Formats: sequence, structure tokens, C-alpha cells
Amino acid sequence: MPEFILFMHAGPQTRSEDWPAYFARLRAAGMFEGGSAIGGGVCERKHGAAPPITAHLTGYIRVKAKDLAEARTLLAGNPVFETGGTVEIRELPRG
Repeated sequence: MPEFILFMHAGPQTRSEDWPAYFARLRAAGMFEGGSAIGGGVCERKHGAAPPITAHLTGYIRVKAKDLAEARTLLAGNPVFETGGTVEIRELPRG
């Protein structure tokens, strides 16, 4: 089954107590593959100036879904999405 990554963008504040129920729903459906908040960091290049980090990304969740349409359904209950924030969905290519 394909895997997707949901990138949470900075935006409206979410309540930490809203996340456990969302993660429990993904786990119960067998679709949760992991995730984490994303802290600060740097971009590095061997030669030349590196661009700044993508500061608006605040976390990610990896999920399994049969296709992009099913991955979109997994946004229901996501605290960032439900408060009007942006969640970016990307398919992870199989190597």
C-alpha cells in the first residue's frame, strides 16, 4: 500500500489534548506509520550559500493509504486541519 506524508504548516494554534484521539483513530485503521513535531535546524550545502530552512513546517505524520483520495480522508479530525490550518499531502515514492 502506498505511503504518504502529511506536513503540518504553521498556522492556528492546536490544543495538545486533541492529538491523541486523532492518532488513535489512525492507528485503529492501521494507517499510522509514524510522525513527529519538527524543530529548528539549518540547510547546508557543500559549495555556496544554502537557503534558509522551511520555517513554516511544524510537524509530519506518515500514513498508509490506497491513493491520494484516501489519504485526503485522513485529514478528518487532524487538529491542524480542523482549526483551519494547512496540511500538505505528499506521496512517498517507493524505491
